[in-house]
Amino acid sequence: MPSLLAVAFIAGLIAGVSPCILPILPIVLVGWSADDAEPGEASRQRRRQGIALVVGLVISFSILTAVGAEVLSAMHLPDAFLHDLGIALLLLFGISLLVPRLERLLERPFARFARPGTRGTKSSFLCGLGLGFVFVPCAGPVLATISVLGAHHRASLESLALSVCFGVGVALPLLLVALAGDRLIERNRWLAAKARHLRPIAGIVLIAMSVAVMLDLTAPLQRALPSYTNSLQTWVEGGQHTTKALRALAGDNNSTALAQCEIAAANGTSSGLRSCGAAPEFTGITGWFNTKGSRPLTMVGQWGHVVLIDFWTYSCINCQRSLPHVEQWSDRYRSDGFQVIGVEAPEFAFEHVVSNVKAAASRLGVRYPVAVDANLATWQAYGNQYWPGEYLIDATGVIRHVDYGEGNYPHTESLIRKLLRQAHPGQALPSPLNVADTTPTGSLSPETYLGADRSVFLDNGSVTSGTTSHFDLPSSTQNGYYDLGGTWRASGESITAGADAQIALNFTAQKVFLVLSGHGTVTEWLNGRRLGKVAVQGVPNLYQLLALPSQTEGVLRLALTKGLSAYDFTFG
Repeated sequence: MPSLLAVAFIAGLIAGVSPCILPILPIVLVGWSADDAEPGEASRQRRRQGIALVVGLVISFSILTAVGAEVLSAMHLPDAFLHDLGIALLLLFGISLLVPRLERLLERPFARFARPGTRGTKSSFLCGLGLGFVFVPCAGPVLATISVLGAHHRASLESLALSVCFGVGVALPLLLVALAGDRLIERNRWLAAKARHLRPIAGIVLIAMSVAVMLDLTAPLQRALPSYTNSLQTWVEGGQHTTKALRALAGDNNSTALAQCEIAAANGTSSGLRSCGAAPEFTGITGWFNTKGSRPLTMVGQWGHVVLIDFWTYSCINCQRSLPHVEQWSDRYRSDGFQVIGVEAPEFAFEHVVSNVKAAASRLGVRYPVAVDANLATWQAYGNQYWPGEYLIDATGVIRHVDYGEGNYPHTESLIRKLLRQAHPGQALPSPLNVADTTPTGSLSPETYLGADRSVFLDNGSVTSGTTSHFDLPSSTQNGYYDLGGTWRASGESITAGADAQIALNFTAQKVFLVLSGHGTVTEWLNGRRLGKVAVQGVPNLYQLLALPSQTEGVLRLALTKGLSAYDFTFG
């Protein structure tokens, strides 16, 4: 654990100098205030206030990250409550810099603990608490593990300690920024003389930045800057020892061998058969279908068969491209002792519903057994991180090969055949399949989410969950981004069309897909030329919008019927 705490601290330091820190830097710089004290005392007061602000940030960020989800659930509060509370505290602190009477009112609860010469320190601490609630650092394995533990209500002293170490690491660069601001004032006579008059300016800056954070106006700046800390973060957090320790903290009982196989698969170096440890049992499954009487299967019950566990989700285009290969392997080798079991691990809320999954599987031609892992319990038991994720298991229940993503199908089939021969020596096998591999080979646009939780490629504004906004569609859209036009209502996962709703997407691909739900039509234009309409019916599903002769860079404009919901663009 001590080494993991050190990694968390260093990961926090890296996050503290990353582009993700930019939105809160102005708040840190103005998070102090000066009163009518003598110059020396005013400088000491500014330093105390800078330290108080950073301490408040560490406390609120650490607690929110480690146990925030558990507290919100216990109090039946919405997920965005603490984020909104943080913005309210920052706004209140900004206003208090403009209205000294309000600052004294805010500090009144701390009066019995106050010492002479500490005016403003307690309200700076309050500002730091608010900042911790809205601060979103660049995520890595350490922060992801803490978040997963909190989301599954499994917070512990270890996860809290990890969160504190990460928060302290983040805070050190911020503290240096705050103290550097004080040093600048102290060394500049004019600034030192005017310091007491900077309070209103600081208040205005703080209010403006709070509003910018609330409306997500800082996102375009963050997107425009290169992620210059990515390689350093990977080097610090992606080591084998750290990966094993984080898995253990998350309650991942996978063997060291499985962890090594998964690391090799993630790095693209997984080849051949190896021993990756015993296959975990299915756990937390909320529904089964394509089994006799819809009864559940067990891994123990599969002993004697070669098994392929295929983690997928039905709106994932990568999964949909791999399904024909998996289905044909199932058909080809089932009578030879081969069993495919699909584990549907949902990405969106609508994929948790067993009836939705069952209907989608039927449309996609999936006939092998499927387990709906709505709570991602089996996903976590295996330590999987990808859609699709494939685990090939021999007849004794040992995982022998792990593979992530699309492609490499002939190699996987050759391993299936090798394990079947090992399980049944001398048994004749049918000839190998010859199924076309439709995995894209060129550079494609990235998967593009439209809901408020992950709308990182929206270029002409921002969307906030639970709100309705009007957008003016610009005359041009920059490559890799999309713009909105008309009226849209946003949720965490999707946006729903209102009056004159349009989307303009600048893409690079041969095929364009979009997850849609509702009843209506989508009218399409490609580079200004009208193509036609796509009919949308019912529950969320993946619709193909374009299928071009070759890979193309272009602008696709869509006009959606009022009431249609759009979730996620994918490309092929």
